[in-house]
Amino acid sequence: MTVADVEGDDVQLLDLPALNESSESVAALRLHRKQQLAVAFRIFARYGFDEGIAGHATVRDPEFPDRFWVNPYGLHFSRMRASDLLLLDEKGHVVEGGRRTNKAAFWIHSSIHRARADVVAVVHAHTIHGRAFAAMDKLLDPIVQESCAFYGDHVLFDEYKGLVLEKEEAQRIAEKLSDRRAAILRHHGLLTVGRTVEEAAWWFIAMDRACQMQLLADAAGSPRVMTAEEASLAHRQFGSANMAKHSFKVLSDLVVEQEPDVLD
Repeated sequence: MTVADVEGDDVQLLDLPALNESSESVAALRLHRKQQLAVAFRIFARYGFDEGIAGHATVRDPEFPDRFWVNPYGLHFSRMRASDLLLLDEKGHVVEGGRRTNKAAFWIHSSIHRARADVVAVVHAHTIHGRAFAAMDKLLDPIVQESCAFYGDHVLFDEYKGLVLEKEEAQRIAEKLSDRRAAILRHHGLLTVGRTVEEAAWWFIAMDRACQMQLLADAAGSPRVMTAEEASLAHRQFGSANMAKHSFKVLSDLVVEQEPDVLD
């Protein structure tokens, strides 16, 4: 079951209003995407998802779909503003912004954006629980309802060749991801995608927590795994893109109220 399958009758019963991107103009949509990406970094800082210079997230430009916005190299997530983001072209050149970029960020994100026309945003960071679970060489089990957002909807990339600094390895990651919403990169960390920044960022938060919950449950004993029927139902509900956007908005509203400079 993939991203496209999760919006059904079960989701409609949740009675959540749709949260759609602004369509007033290309400029308005670009600003919205950049601001949401900057907010996502501030949220990640609060969750402790930063790790030195590691970690990057991107959003596709609405006017030039072969280009994407990304965080600059060496700027802490907690200081990110919309105006700090860099626009990269299809060759990795900075065409807007005054700082340098991250080579690994370009190869990973450009390969996924190129392979997946449906993907607007891609998130990858080096988190404690995500990396711990990535060392286990396995997929997440459906043991908690929230974890089922990834039931049948994530993959294990079981290669490791150090930093992703070459096009070929990045392309293999994109090929392995296929049409799923998330990947566990062995010995490396987590990666999520979405049709909006809000989706991709929330899936990343949810996946890191799912890793934490499974690590705790496995350490405590032998957790009960849901049946396929139970897990499929939970996937339809907790894998809802609209629910993801609402969950992100709760965090976003708090950041914008407390740190309004993030929108600058």
